[in-house]
Amino acid sequence: MNKHVNNVAPEATDLSRRSFLVGTAAAGLVLGYAGVPGIGEALAAPSNFEPSVWYAIAPDGLVTVTCRKADMGQHIASTMAQIVAEELGAKWSDMRVQLASNDPKFNDPVLGAQITGGSWSTMMNFEAMSRAGAAGRMALTEGAAAAMGVPASELVVRDSMISHPKSKKAMSFADVVKSGKATKTFTPDELKAIKLKTPDQYTMIGVSVPQLDIPSKTNGTAKYGIDVMLLGMAYGAVVTPPVRFGATVKSVDDSAAKKVPGFIKAVTLDDKTGTTSGWVVAVAGTYANAKKAAQALKIAYDGGPNAKVSSQSLLDEAMRLQKQEDSGQFFVKDGDPAAAFGTAAKVLEAEYTTSINIHAPMEPMNATAEFKGEILHIYSGNQFATRSGAIAAGAAGIDPKFVVMHQMWLGGGFGRRLDADMMIPAVQAAKAIGKPVKVIYTRENDMTMDFSRPLTYQKVKAGVDGDGKLIALSHDVVSAWPTQRWGIPDFLTPSVDKKGPLDSFTVNGADFFYTVPNHHVRAIKNEMAHNATPSGQLRSVAPGWTFWAVESMIDEIAAAAGKDPAQFRISLLDGAGKNDGGAQRLRNTLLAAMGLAGYGTRKLPKGEGMGVACVSSQERATASWTACVAHVAVAPSGEVTVKKLTVATDVGTQVHPDNIRAQVEGAALWGLSLAMYEKATLKDGGIEQTNFDSYTPLRMSQVPEVAIAVIANGEKATGVGEPAVTVIAPAIGNAIFNASGARVRALPITAEAVKGAMKA
Repeated sequence: MNKHVNNVAPEATDLSRRSFLVGTAAAGLVLGYAGVPGIGEALAAPSNFEPSVWYAIAPDGLVTVTCRKADMGQHIASTMAQIVAEELGAKWSDMRVQLASNDPKFNDPVLGAQITGGSWSTMMNFEAMSRAGAAGRMALTEGAAAAMGVPASELVVRDSMISHPKSKKAMSFADVVKSGKATKTFTPDELKAIKLKTPDQYTMIGVSVPQLDIPSKTNGTAKYGIDVMLLGMAYGAVVTPPVRFGATVKSVDDSAAKKVPGFIKAVTLDDKTGTTSGWVVAVAGTYANAKKAAQALKIAYDGGPNAKVSSQSLLDEAMRLQKQEDSGQFFVKDGDPAAAFGTAAKVLEAEYTTSINIHAPMEPMNATAEFKGEILHIYSGNQFATRSGAIAAGAAGIDPKFVVMHQMWLGGGFGRRLDADMMIPAVQAAKAIGKPVKVIYTRENDMTMDFSRPLTYQKVKAGVDGDGKLIALSHDVVSAWPTQRWGIPDFLTPSVDKKGPLDSFTVNGADFFYTVPNHHVRAIKNEMAHNATPSGQLRSVAPGWTFWAVESMIDEIAAAAGKDPAQFRISLLDGAGKNDGGAQRLRNTLLAAMGLAGYGTRKLPKGEGMGVACVSSQERATASWTACVAHVAVAPSGEVTVKKLTVATDVGTQVHPDNIRAQVEGAALWGLSLAMYEKATLKDGGIEQTNFDSYTPLRMSQVPEVAIAVIANGEKATGVGEPAVTVIAPAIGNAIFNASGARVRALPITAEAVKGAMKA
């Protein structure tokens, strides 16, 4: 039987046969690796040809690509393989994928930290993977030329074969590898000098090839974190306090837990990393008994400083901070909006809010920890190996160079697995009992302790002149600062007013591509929310709330000026100054969405309306250009039915068309879910929603028609996983206004809010 099954490289069976310690620095954190391959990583045979750290070609001709990104169902591992295969000239059936460990060799100084988020993966890795593939092709070609005795320039590479048309000679990749003739290496400068294919030469990129990970994920051979089994392993179930953060454990009575069969120990976490507070983990021989023991524990808590905090108090504090002129730091400071407001023909002000939102991926949070001598092995699916390894080390009280991260497939991430809280109870329990421990969260654990999307409050003020032209806009964004919580200075942005670094991942999107001569954006940290609801990055990050405010306000301005909101946007997307290039691409996507939806071409029934929005998510420097036309029906009761979402997106170069459409459609539905259905609330310091009966994402019965237009123009590849999330809510809000005259400014949108606005 071929040792490579279902296009996923096999798991190494001997994880302790070699060990060396190496330290490396990335994004301000030190990570280590004990020389043990990660899960899914095959031990390379000496005869393998490895033209790059990112892939190896075996003597049987199979090409195994190592993906340094977390694969959580977005098929990024297959995407990396497809990019390599294009330049390498490999046959797709010869391609395999595996996931990278935290071996220092995968900490690329150009590609940066091992983090998966921001819709950065394809965008930031396309060129590197292309050059790696091209280098392998060139090395194989030279080796084949030497073996066949022909000039390398006369050889043709296609479908894992290297042929010489003149002599009819040919060698497969396997033949060249077995010959040992492929020996060429490349310096960084030589790699950079390689001339890559132009889009018109692509034979693999732009083709919807079968995803390499699907067979193993459907037959059960792909290993997720929850699938990890180690010899002698125990299980841990966590008991979390009623307060999201800040509580401490006063006492633990385990007398009843001791009656549970297989109970081993109750471990009170001493988390020096500050990731958790007030947690206890019950350890037993099975997970079922660990849960029973956890339920039997009697724990007394000190609720701490956040025990009385609520959603309302977070909002009240945000509003108080916004009113202070010296609060926060400036992210954008162009012109003088205050002076322009004084001369404006009309000034508008509005407040926009979003609620706490929870990730809730389907695979529960889990991690398995094992100490082998002084080496800590962590098995988990995570999106941020660079940071997670340091968190695990901190939990163990060891140097990060003694941590080996085994990357698993992820059963959903959406930003939740950027955090490593699940590793802490596993690590400390394993250390306490001297055995491997797997910790699995209940749904209630995950929802109440989620690193959620923060509650946000935004105040926007705009001024138009006598011709209805937008001349000034000020935008204050108040929220917790998720990225600052990570403690990585490189992820913060210097403020333009020199007041110190700010968390740009709370204001990205507010620096839009519309031309507005006087434009200020202020990022204000809500310290109360930051402490009481430690926030994380949820799919779409800041643009999920900043564009809710920006695109809603643009519509409000257009209405006040008596202009069509789509045409008003087009007039603002003139590409002047710093907006050159980007504004035109955004304008094109808006026109594409309008055309596909038939915007403005027909009279709609009473109570129905279309609304538009267009965004440059995720960040201005890494934008994808996305527009939406939402078609809704609004009943007199205020009930909103979303009939259709039409989304157009400019992705530059599309690697896998079917996957792009699936990602955009999924993102649009996620955006719909956030816009209409999802809301978590804080009461007495704790999240009130504990499962899907009280936290209610979009259901299948609520899914509208979704139409997707993908613009592939040969420009650099952009991201697709998140941008469409950010355009949906404002398009729906604007459609509701056009259907009913009701202007809504809070997410999620409720029938009560719509009905109230209709009356107003």
